[in-house]
Amino acid sequence: MEWENHTILVEFFLKRLSGHPRLELLFFVLIFIMYVVILLGNGTLILISILDPHFHTPMYFFLGNLSFLDICYTTTSISSTLVSFLSERKTISLSGCAVQMLLGLAMGTTECVLLGMMAFDRYVAICNAPRYPIIVSKDAYVPMATGSWIIEAVNSAVQTVFVVQLPFCKNNIISHFTCEILAVVKLACADFSGNEFILLVAITLFILTPLLLIIVSYTLIIVSIFKISSSEGRSKASSTCSAHLTVVIIFYGTILFMYMKPKSQETLNSDDLDATDKIISMFYGVMTPMMNPLIYSLRNKDVKEAVKHLLNRRFFSK
Repeated sequence: MEWENHTILVEFFLKRLSGHPRLELLFFVLIFIMYVVILLGNGTLILISILDPHFHTPMYFFLGNLSFLDICYTTTSISSTLVSFLSERKTISLSGCAVQMLLGLAMGTTECVLLGMMAFDRYVAICNAPRYPIIVSKDAYVPMATGSWIIEAVNSAVQTVFVVQLPFCKNNIISHFTCEILAVVKLACADFSGNEFILLVAITLFILTPLLLIIVSYTLIIVSIFKISSSEGRSKASSTCSAHLTVVIIFYGTILFMYMKPKSQETLNSDDLDATDKIISMFYGVMTPMMNPLIYSLRNKDVKEAVKHLLNRRFFSK
């Protein structure tokens, strides 16, 4: 085979924003500040969902899982990105790249599944309120969340194993902030159609299927809201979904823009598009986890009160 005449590569070059040192310094400061906000915001939501009995509900259980997932996801991706901004060394080993692919894929797909579960939770709460405690009981939502973590961990492990077994030869430049699995697969100097097929199946099952569940759930929710006679009732029902729907739009909107833009655009002004794609990928990887707790707290009086109570108890107990 042709690739057998080449030296097999064991490390990759992450292009990131190479050639723009001032931008790298600016993004280092911005990303570091965002990362601190991510830790504080999501950490606070986790503490509230654990310590405050008023938030021992299915919705906040899923939200706590989502916050923990965002912390893990950003920690695995941002730490290496911050180091690379201050270092002249922009390479990453194949094993290090595999770890990033494993964790990035697992966290990303798990978030999709959790958002789908949260949409179903909202559907039952609004469209079938009398049976809500039975349908979304602790015996149901805890195994659902646990199962999503296990299934996505297995899926990402399988995907990563198939990728690292590919031969990588001359081209080792990843035009991304991290080892994004699709970007790595395209560098292989062998037939990777099988990897693309397996990845397509995983995307359909764990990204598009939850999106379909979200669309169906909110369609039924909207129909039910319009059937409510009082404006106060419609407003209350809408407020219970607005925060989650905002998060879904930001999360899926960024993914769809990144991976479903027309192929023909990639040949036009490729340098500008390359920089744009990197900034969008950063928005997906950093902005969304940062905005999740802000959206839920700013639009929810109960969360604000719980934060104040938690802080008062923390400081006055000393």
